Amino acid sequence: MENLSLYDNVNTTSAEDQHLGYAVIYGCIMTLGLPLNALSLGILLLRHRLKSSTAVFMVNLAISDLLLIISLPMRVYFHATGTWPLSKLACNRITMLFRNNLRSSAIFITAISVDRLLAVVYPLRSRHLRTPSNGWKAAAAIWIFVLLVNIPESLSLLKSNNTTTCFKQNKLHQDSGGLYFQLVLMLTMLIVNVVCTALVSWTLHRMTDSARVKNKVNVMLIFAINLLIFIICFMPLTIAVFTMSKTTPISPFICLASMNCCMDPVLYCFSLDAFWKKKEDVDLARES
Repeated sequence: MENLSLYDNVNTTSAEDQHLGYAVIYGCIMTLGLPLNALSLGILLLRHRLKSSTAVFMVNLAISDLLLIISLPMRVYFHATGTWPLSKLACNRITMLFRNNLRSSAIFITAISVDRLLAVVYPLRSRHLRTPSNGWKAAAAIWIFVLLVNIPESLSLLKSNNTTTCFKQNKLHQDSGGLYFQLVLMLTMLIVNVVCTALVSWTLHRMTDSARVKNKVNVMLIFAINLLIFIICFMPLTIAVFTMSKTTPISPFICLASMNCCMDPVLYCFSLDAFWKKKEDVDLARES
């Protein structure tokens, strides 16, 4: 098996320290993100039993994050040792897991925002739309969309990857069409989240029913966290691939984007009523 070296052309101590720093960051993301997402997925499946569209989107978001997390040990190994012991095809698959998470997480987070918008602004008219069945149909459509995007992008990545290392890259290997597509997708998702936040905030401000207003802070926290994930994790990398020069490393922004799998579980605490309670307990509390 070919052993690919990271330090063929760069033998400085500062470069080694930089990549050791990446290894530490990815290790922390993996250590924190794995138990958080596994615990959240277990609670969603065992307690809420996928009886709402929000729970369905949450489960798929957790799965997306776990897929990213299982690829992180190889990133840790690569940056810690400076070598890539596997094939370029394996590197391609691990790279695509990251890109999958970037897109699927952004779309599922946006789906949660739209779902919460309908629940707050149009609670009665949207009831027939916010069903588990429709949630699964939407989730399936999202995964199909992401996988279809992967096919040409994965082939393009294999053809353009002529380097002797795996994750050592200054620019994400995509053609201009792929880069524009990524920018448009992320900007569209961000705009949808901003619009949802504004409409829900305006609706809650006009509410006078104390029973519906008492959880106003929790409702707005959902949208605030969604926007923070976009602003902190997704948009810097998306903008960086357009504005940076070929000699500027993209790795810091990839680290930043990977942190979304640690931030997403925070959504679960606010996006579902009584997240830590069983679904039956929530239904009884509502009926009483």
